[in-house]
Amino acid sequence: LNFAKNRLNKFYNPKLFKAAPKRELTEAERIAVNTGGTPPPTEAPGGIAGTGISALVQVYEHRQSKKDAPAPPPETWGVYSKKGQETTGVIAMIDLLIRDLEKEMVEAETEEKNAQATYEQMMSDSASKRAADSKLLAEKGATKADTEADLQAHEEGKESAVKEHMAMMKYIQSLHAECDWLVQYYDVR
Repeated sequence: LNFAKNRLNKFYNPKLFKAAPKRELTEAERIAVNTGGTPPPTEAPGGIAGTGISALVQVYEHRQSKKDAPAPPPETWGVYSKKGQETTGVIAMIDLLIRDLEKEMVEAETEEKNAQATYEQMMSDSASKRAADSKLLAEKGATKADTEADLQAHEEGKESAVKEHMAMMKYIQSLHAECDWLVQYYDVR
């Protein structure tokens, strides 16, 4: 856009036109050119298909017969005066486009910075959450191991208690059998 604006300034505002800087040859290149060598290549020209032509203009030669003198010019509205502000309309629109692009670029950079900060915050939060989750998982694993050890101890205790109970029941049964025998033969004795 700045290139187009500068080209428009070349014709409409010559005071604002900035000519392209001339390329200066180095000492070695000057010596090569002075001794009959070829100058170094220049940058490729811009324009339509790299020709340096910025607009396709066709020029026709106007031929009038030399017999007749030209007709007088038609009446106009007055003396010619140079237009002032009207030629800068396109340049003003280009300036507006440039300002809009700069605003959009600033907004995009700000959004990118905010998104990067949000991403970094999310990464730090997720890292702390992972650390907390792994700690909690280790604690739950330790609790499960303790519970399984307690269960194993209780199962072993249950087995011994059941064996003790069975022995006690056999003893009670043998006592009951003796008592029944004594009661049955009490009269006989």
